Amino acid sequence: QVQLVESGGGLVQAGGSLRLSCAASGRTFSTYSMGWFRQAPGKEREFVAAITWSGVYTYYANSVKGRFTISRDNAKNTVVLQMNSLKPEDTAVYYCAASSRQYGLRSRDQYDYWGQGTQVTVSS
Repeated sequence: QVQLVESGGGLVQAGGSLRLSCAASGRTFSTYSMGWFRQAPGKEREFVAAITWSGVYTYYANSVKGRFTISRDNAKNTVVLQMNSLKPEDTAVYYCAASSRQYGLRSRDQYDYWGQGTQVTVSS
């Protein structure tokens, strides 16, 4: 069992930055791949970024590539999403998720545990 708690959301102007953190409980955190998804009002939850258990492989949605960076610290049971050059279209609730798999990490169906989400609002 893994419990996930996101933090770091807020209101920021376009062009600004935010740093989202996800704290995980459980001693098996280092065996899980981790992902970030987001859901805007009236839209489906979409993939943002993912990182494998070792941190060697990272994956990004085309819409955030070059602006967002995912990283993890297995010693601290945390995963971080650094978001730079934010745009109004990045506005959404951002969710942290854990997967026992090392593949197919762009799909919501591959994730076993989800956090409650944190709101990110980017004003123009």
